Amino acid sequence: MTEFSTDSKRNSSERLEAARELQNGASFHRCALQVNPFAYLQRYKKSTSYQNEAEYNLAIIEACKEEDIRVIGVTDHFRVDGSWHLVHAAREAGLFAFCGFEAVAKDGVHFLCLVDPCKDQALEGYIAECGVRPPMEESPLAEFDSSGLLAKAKIWGAVCIAAHAVSKGGLFCVLQGQTRVNAWRLPDLLACAISGSVTDTSDKYRAILENKDPHYRRSRPPAVINASDVNGPEDLRKPGATCYIKMSEFSVEGLRQAFLDPESRIRLDKRSLPRTRARLVAVTWEGGLLDGTSIHFNRELNVLVGGRGTGKSTLIESIRYALGFEPLGEEARKAHEDIVRNVLRPGTKISVLVHLPKPSPRSYTIERSVSNPPLVRNEDGKLLEISPKDVLPELEVYGQHEISELTKSPEKLTRLLDRFVDRDAEHSGRKSNLMRELERSRLRIGAVLHEIDGLDEQLAVLPGLEETQKRFQEAGLEERLKEKSLLIREERVLATARERLDAARDLHIALLEASPLDVAFVSPRALEGLPNKSMLEETEEVLDGLSRKMQAIAEDLAKALAEADNAIGGIGARWEGKRKAVEENYERLLRELQKSNVDGSEFIHLREQVEELRHLKEKREGLESDLASHRAHRLQLLMEWEEARANECRELKRAAKKVSKKLPDRVRVEVSDKGDLKPLEQLLRKVRGILDPAFDRLRDRKELSLQDLAQRCREGKQALMEHYSLPPGAADRISHADPDLFMRIEELDLPLTTKIELNTAPKKRPPKWQSLERLSTGQKATAVLLLLLLESESPLVVDQPEDDLDNRFISESVVPIMKSEKQRRQFIFSTHNANVPVLGDAELILGLSAAGDGEDGRTVIAEEHMGSIDSQTVRELVEEILEGGKDAFETRRSKYGF
Repeated sequence: MTEFSTDSKRNSSERLEAARELQNGASFHRCALQVNPFAYLQRYKKSTSYQNEAEYNLAIIEACKEEDIRVIGVTDHFRVDGSWHLVHAAREAGLFAFCGFEAVAKDGVHFLCLVDPCKDQALEGYIAECGVRPPMEESPLAEFDSSGLLAKAKIWGAVCIAAHAVSKGGLFCVLQGQTRVNAWRLPDLLACAISGSVTDTSDKYRAILENKDPHYRRSRPPAVINASDVNGPEDLRKPGATCYIKMSEFSVEGLRQAFLDPESRIRLDKRSLPRTRARLVAVTWEGGLLDGTSIHFNRELNVLVGGRGTGKSTLIESIRYALGFEPLGEEARKAHEDIVRNVLRPGTKISVLVHLPKPSPRSYTIERSVSNPPLVRNEDGKLLEISPKDVLPELEVYGQHEISELTKSPEKLTRLLDRFVDRDAEHSGRKSNLMRELERSRLRIGAVLHEIDGLDEQLAVLPGLEETQKRFQEAGLEERLKEKSLLIREERVLATARERLDAARDLHIALLEASPLDVAFVSPRALEGLPNKSMLEETEEVLDGLSRKMQAIAEDLAKALAEADNAIGGIGARWEGKRKAVEENYERLLRELQKSNVDGSEFIHLREQVEELRHLKEKREGLESDLASHRAHRLQLLMEWEEARANECRELKRAAKKVSKKLPDRVRVEVSDKGDLKPLEQLLRKVRGILDPAFDRLRDRKELSLQDLAQRCREGKQALMEHYSLPPGAADRISHADPDLFMRIEELDLPLTTKIELNTAPKKRPPKWQSLERLSTGQKATAVLLLLLLESESPLVVDQPEDDLDNRFISESVVPIMKSEKQRRQFIFSTHNANVPVLGDAELILGLSAAGDGEDGRTVIAEEHMGSIDSQTVRELVEEILEGGKDAFETRRSKYGF
């Protein structure tokens, strides 16, 4: 049982290191299963440079260590007495050594027979059962043929491999015709050995080994391994003498499981081994239901099994919580928060060790106590100012039924395609910049339009004032008060001159704020360690020089402003003298006009108003020019925005084709150009009275251009009715909305929608494609899970995916993809379905059980329940928990007639 709670002094790092010592299931080990003992060399007069058996054995063992060979099989011809010294020496040196013998069946086929160490002493008896007893011939034959030998080996608990199958003495060379077909198709023949790749074998054998020859085809073809006679350490280095076999325990059962599932468990070449990937290495818990529990994850498929209430969901959700990944669905979020609050409980601490292989191998420890944010530490224990998402940005965690919930959101389904897109970082950044630039352009245009509207309100009285002015002019006042009238215009000229200085003052302030330029980034300390430090330091002098010039310009500008201000002031003072003379004459004229009952001051006041408004009119013309410039710039931005969105659409369409190609006859994916109209609907609902009928008309359109829609809104009600068939009321309300709304419509980034179809026909039947909305809940979840399994190299964690899946789809669609993709990424699943760990050939199966009751209840993972299906205790656990026990399994098998 994995408990650390009794040692309260251990920190997270120590706990995680201790967790790494735990069993983490099956992994690949290099094996040489046809090593000959020294006695074999002597008997067959093989050339060797070794003088005695001890030297030979030592050389073999040293070569195994150099070549990282961990497992050997010592197989002399129907003999074991000369093998023991090599077997024992290898075991003492830390290698695992199968002892066995090479048997030759009555029909002449050679087999390697290997047994577990516990049956070493029975080997002589097994040889005797073959009818071979001393004294024996140099190459004796067994009393029975291949079929009989394989049947005997099954009784012995041995594993048999058809040796050098395509070479002398091998099955394909010894047997011919139907006899060879029958031998190849023997159910007990689980493996054959060749000394190279399948593609390098003769054409007449390759199709058989690839299970493509219809005469030899088997439902479960024998595994093909590399093994050949090893007569010295140099042979161990030859291609074809060894292969990689995945096991969690070195045993006959480990070999048998590998031969039953060669796609998952056998590699002939080191280059074909699964490459390293980002993964969760270990996790520990302190406090709560999982207190004292620790796990050492496998780099491929990890499966949590256990009865109801044993903590599988808690374990999954606690990993999600520790890494700070939020659930995507609302129901999933509620379930997650409930587990954190009521099961994990405040104070519980989760520690996760994460490994990243590139750009350089690096490990991080992520710690999180319930109610606190997660902390990230590097390998030295230093606290980093980053989040777990910075470490594992593409990790995915899905709780119970969350995948099913995901199918209800077209936008989230489209986001699943992102992993299949080779995105250009520059393109993504450009799109974000365009969004910001469009927003700024909208605000600028809005501000100008608002200012123009304000001016228009003031200018609305100008025509009336000008008409009144005409009447005064017709009465002769214009001529008589000409000097005063022109004085008003001159006063406006001086006022405008002062206003023009404001722009220069703003520039002066901006220069002062911008200088001196920040040069800290090129200081000697900042450049420390850079190879071109001395060259880069020159930029500091360049920037300092620019700062000095900017400051000098600012001083010159300040002086120029003061001079201009003083000069305009002087002009104003001189003009003031002229004004006084005009004012005196004006006062005299007013007195004369009063004698004729004419109010001259009213005309002058009118003239002042007209001049001020004419100035505003000029200002408005300038704003119109600015508006045209802003709109032209916005038009260019909109063109770039549409191109960016079109490019994104093209990328996603290519991704959809890529997915469909990766899931042939299973899933089809298609991306729509139109996009999800929800953002548009939410925006238009802000206009009071826009009801569903208007949205229905927009939804019914096959294509929708937001720029065209915005333009029709500007053109008015009739344009919306003609081009979009909108109801009159809705068209009227939309067309009379603020122009800001139309620009917001142009800026919308409608999420692209994805159409997913699943082939619901049984295997080997004609395809029957059904779109997602027409599928059952389980079928929908199946289609989405198949997408989730693909492409990414980051871990995928899912709680009981089978809850929403159909059993047939699990075995026919999900498991094959899972087995293929686990070579590229790490999977962590919890399940009640035996198909996932058994057919998926899980590298690590973890059996969870409950201990204690109520608040004292805890989850326990016994060490004997950590391993792969080749471990007897793990196999019995799977049989009991997932199959309902051996009796239940046998009952089902008899009822099915298997």
